[in-house]
Amino acid sequence: MNKTLTILALLVLLGGCASTPEPISKKPHENPSLTVVRMDPDAFVGRDVRWGGVIVKVENMAEQTWVEIVRLNLSNIGRPLTGGSSDGRFIASFDRFLDPVVYEIGRPLTVVGRIDGSERRAIGEFDYLFPVVAVEGSYLWQAVEPLPPPPYSYPWWYYDPWYPHPWPYHRHPRYY
Repeated sequence: MNKTLTILALLVLLGGCASTPEPISKKPHENPSLTVVRMDPDAFVGRDVRWGGVIVKVENMAEQTWVEIVRLNLSNIGRPLTGGSSDGRFIASFDRFLDPVVYEIGRPLTVVGRIDGSERRAIGEFDYLFPVVAVEGSYLWQAVEPLPPPPYSYPWWYYDPWYPHPWPYHRHPRYY
């Protein structure tokens, strides 16, 4: 009985660790890539997508908010993989006000919605075609804090005084 409760408690804890957040849990059957959609955005109007990436710009208008996002690949739970490469940018169209302080530049965001056309805008002096996604659900991820650099030496209690070889640990010559 006690063993069964322990196993059940562990399963509940582990099940909650790696689940997709509710607002972005709807995954489309066919999720077209941004590169393909940019070639002919009109052919994909009305198609469901789940895209994510890093926020570049937030533009609040009278009736809606446009968030410009650099698209990145998503993990299995829908979080943008910030170390990967990008295949372009898209605009996420929200039908409400979004505070630019909360939706700050560089923060990961995943959206679920329908392709609603395209918008031609400039990035610097380059004319760029942005697919526009009408957002049905979104999840703003916590920014990842960089790890501090490792210390140059470990604390005194880390060293093993009974280890027979001097620091740094050298391998035996026969293993070279």
